[in-house]
Amino acid sequence: MKAQQTGLSDGAGAPGGDRVIQAVLWMMAATLLFVIMDTIAKHLSQTYSIFQVVWARYFFHFVFLLALFRGRTIAIARTQRLPLQLMRSCLLIVITCLFFAGLSFLQLATATAIMLLSPIVVTALSVPLLKERVGPRRWAGVVCGFCGALIIIRPGSDVFDLAALLPLTAAALYALYQIATRELTRSDSPQTTIFYTALAGSVVCSLAVPFFWTAPGLYDLGLMLLLGLIGGVSHFALIKAFGLASAATISPLGYLSLVWATLFGFLVFGEFPDLATLAGAAIIIASGIYILFRERRLAAR
Repeated sequence: MKAQQTGLSDGAGAPGGDRVIQAVLWMMAATLLFVIMDTIAKHLSQTYSIFQVVWARYFFHFVFLLALFRGRTIAIARTQRLPLQLMRSCLLIVITCLFFAGLSFLQLATATAIMLLSPIVVTALSVPLLKERVGPRRWAGVVCGFCGALIIIRPGSDVFDLAALLPLTAAALYALYQIATRELTRSDSPQTTIFYTALAGSVVCSLAVPFFWTAPGLYDLGLMLLLGLIGGVSHFALIKAFGLASAATISPLGYLSLVWATLFGFLVFGEFPDLATLAGAAIIIASGIYILFRERRLAAR
């Protein structure tokens, strides 16, 4: 498979202008919705177990889809890539648990900045997984991106927090998730992929949540319902974006999530990232955009 900007295939042919505009709008919506979901999850994790918060995210997502797809569930559940669908869904469960756990200890913007490493990790993984050749300039971008992460995490310093390893691990796994998501757009509809995401998450988390259950109040129950709804819509938007345009076109828009995270972190939690976090995030973003630029130039040759 020939890989593009984030190690994901570009698909057949360049999309038209209208498709690119639609993809950009879907990606912008996805980044905003993801941060709103993370904000709700961070708020709920102050009162409830991470397992209960993750359960709510998937269970109510699944209930929403059953209502939305009523009468069409069996048709939508048909997939040509069942093993890949299940692998991708299980990956996302682990990623969600790690990231939500990190949110309970870290600032929203800090955890989000660390997650921005995922496109850079995709480039690094493209060598063993996609058999892609990565030149020295792109490797330099990868190294710079990880240096940016070290500036944020600051291992060995007084401000180092082991919790930063949670979103760092999530970012590495999310790179695999991105590869699987792009691959599934070739064979399955976005509705099918979202269905398996919600199905696997609700089943797995429902088995674990009885051991960590705390009865929610009416307001928190409403937030849990909203968490599941936003989870479903945000991933639908992401899948639509990847289906309409190349990763090279839309991936840079993923960095908008840091803007939303900084804004919501300040408005909801009174948080504002320190200068080191902002500097590290800037290096990660610059490295990611440089890698995307190099990939595009190589693809154009």
